[in-house]
Amino acid sequence: MGGHSHWATVKRHKGAQDAKRGKIFTRIIREVAIAARSGADPDGNPRLRLAISKAKEANMPGDTLKKAIQRGTGELPGLVYEEFTLEAYGPGGTGILMEITSDNRNRTVAELRNLLTKNHGNMAEAGAVSWQFHKKGLLTVEKHSVDEDTLLSLVLDAGAEDVKVGEKSFEILTDPHYFEQVKKAIGDAKIHTTLADVTFVPQNTIRLEEKSAEQMLKLMEVLDEHDDVQKVHANFDISDEVMEKVAAAG
Repeated sequence: MGGHSHWATVKRHKGAQDAKRGKIFTRIIREVAIAARSGADPDGNPRLRLAISKAKEANMPGDTLKKAIQRGTGELPGLVYEEFTLEAYGPGGTGILMEITSDNRNRTVAELRNLLTKNHGNMAEAGAVSWQFHKKGLLTVEKHSVDEDTLLSLVLDAGAEDVKVGEKSFEILTDPHYFEQVKKAIGDAKIHTTLADVTFVPQNTIRLEEKSAEQMLKLMEVLDEHDDVQKVHANFDISDEVMEKVAAAG
């Protein structure tokens, strides 16, 4: 396999981090506040449970987390964020799906359309791209940290759908309903995950060569840096060889 088709793992591969811890916190605070609208008790709210777990992993201060929950429930005043997705086309005919939280939809759409136009992309109609993606739990585990048979047996018993074997890591896919269960089974076995999230996974990918790959990674980076973009997904696939060339050129 040896390709790169998930932006979250590509960012790590490239060594690109969110510019500041503040950027990570902003995303998590919005996610916590939106999740808390469905109830402030994490025991009965899986989405809030996952958001709190991300906040703790990012070492978010307890007070900041508490206030984010209170803004979501309406106990504290704050901006009201709308949640929606935007779809776009990128270099090489790739499909892009953006998860957005915004307090001003028109402004966000205009800004993202502008970023796309300037970076070899263009906005797509609703539904043009989203059908190419499935919502899945995605966990990655470095190969050196566990034996393949052990991991397979563990995660499939816990409810995982599939395990893909890459050159350096295992990629575990789950139905979103079983994500927490699988994550807990891996954690209980003291196996470290490099990525654990509910995300959109492309049904099929488009292999990009050097120039398109470079343009695609630049576009993904620009979109990802926008404050209102919570997550960005795309159906590209870039080989290790091309990725190394692009990284060396960058």
